[in-house]
Amino acid sequence: MKIHFILVEPAVPENIGAAARAIKTMGFSSLRLVNTKDHLDEKAGWVAHASREILEKAETFSSLKEAVKDMDWIIGTSAKKRRVNEDFYPINKINAFIEAKANSIHNVAIVFGREESGLTNEELKLCDIVTTIPMKTTYPSLNLAQSVMIYAYTLSMLNYDKKETLDQKAGQAELILLKNKTKNFLATIGFKEDSAIYNRIMERLMLLGETDIHLLLSIENKIYKKFQENLDN
Repeated sequence: MKIHFILVEPAVPENIGAAARAIKTMGFSSLRLVNTKDHLDEKAGWVAHASREILEKAETFSSLKEAVKDMDWIIGTSAKKRRVNEDFYPINKINAFIEAKANSIHNVAIVFGREESGLTNEELKLCDIVTTIPMKTTYPSLNLAQSVMIYAYTLSMLNYDKKETLDQKAGQAELILLKNKTKNFLATIGFKEDSAIYNRIMERLMLLGETDIHLLLSIENKIYKKFQENLDN
């Protein structure tokens, strides 16, 4: 499994450099940037110090949608709840979620928003879950680089094998198949993609562990088989 840190439109070069430093010190190497080239600024390199290679190898994208296209599981971050009827999970739960998914995910994205405004509602919708760092006070808030460090530290405690295996490939395929089958099933019974309940169902789906993925996929296969039998008759 590989964890990718994604910064969306960061405005302060020093924050990008500090984020790169945090990522490297916690054992990670993948940094993706959306709509910025400030990682090339000397200020970013100065703060990154011995982590300049993270900046040099950082991948850049024009939108978050492009940046997460090859991700299996997308974890958004937010300082405050902005979406109605959807769960925000504290950071201390994400390791358990990832471990439960076992071989069903390989590429995991941790997405951070703009320093001043965070992620937009549309960007949050691209995330499978949204997480937050619980704080004792609402002000002063954590800055971007501090948030990246806390997430990197938390994720560094994950116990996983970084080598991709055949089981991981099979698990990823099952998760993709489950997502597609569920989307088709919801469309068949009349749920629209822009409805609140559709998004709620898909969000809960992405919290399933590997065992539950197998179970739900088996149930959906039975349902599709029954539908097909009824059509044939």
